[in-house]
Amino acid sequence: MINLKEKKILITGAHGFLGKHLVKNLLEKRKIPKENLFLPTIEELDLRKWEDCQKAVEAQDIVIHLAAKVGGIGFNKEKPGELFYDNIIMGVQMMEAARQARVEKFVAIGTVCAYPKFTPVPFKEDDLWKGYPEETNAPYGLAKKMLLVQAQAYRQQYGFNAIYLLPLNLFGPGDNFDPKSSHVMAALICEISRAQKQGRDYIKVWGTGKASRGFLYVEDAAEGIILATEKYNKSEPVNLGSELEISIKDLAELICKLMDFKGEVRWDVSKPDGQPRRCLDVLRAEKEFNFKARTNFKEGLIKTIKWFLKYES
Repeated sequence: MINLKEKKILITGAHGFLGKHLVKNLLEKRKIPKENLFLPTIEELDLRKWEDCQKAVEAQDIVIHLAAKVGGIGFNKEKPGELFYDNIIMGVQMMEAARQARVEKFVAIGTVCAYPKFTPVPFKEDDLWKGYPEETNAPYGLAKKMLLVQAQAYRQQYGFNAIYLLPLNLFGPGDNFDPKSSHVMAALICEISRAQKQGRDYIKVWGTGKASRGFLYVEDAAEGIILATEKYNKSEPVNLGSELEISIKDLAELICKLMDFKGEVRWDVSKPDGQPRRCLDVLRAEKEFNFKARTNFKEGLIKTIKWFLKYES
């Protein structure tokens, strides 16, 4: 087990949704000295530039690579080229720079979007290569999936300790609620709030409502990443998630209820559903580094809504 208190740790994407919760866990729960964490912003270091990647990893022991360009279905359809290029170039360069700098461990954060469109539920890590990802998020999913290929190749040729984690859809306080780029849960909360402010008796939601999703509370995700950083040193990818699976229709109805919205849900069937089903097998994470999601879904959802109403509306 790695004692993180003794290490210099670079966290890319530290100022994003997941990054803020990860840093908070390291400082408050793990009691990592603040001076041991390097948390550059995109303004300070642009990881699409090789020279900035070299600067980022200098004198670091561990790299946790969270930085990503990411969004919901609409954003994926609008900017597939940017999502592919920015994510693949950041990941490839960061891992190579870390290898050259003799970094002790590299933690690559992948995405559940890397799984094939029709993966049997629950998604097992061994099914990762059994088909092409869902079309709307394939450029993003495949760019992130290449980090797994790179990690395994570098371990084989160089003995480089890189691991690859696949987190489920995240949610929680501090999520991205921008309608242009948010994921489904944040988008629903935002749409309901907007309808209430405008006095509308309906909300519009993309798709048919039949697709399903699983969700992982962001604080649980941060804990899972840190446990893997401390304890996991193998080449096989690992799912980070919960056993939950809920249809978008049921999710919309639940959020309406929690936000006391009694209006109609209008489904825009001209818009895509995205991946038909999404639910993870989470046994490997529990077996390898004793990670299990602890937060009750409804309680996490209430916390997320309360945060949004306090800070965003």
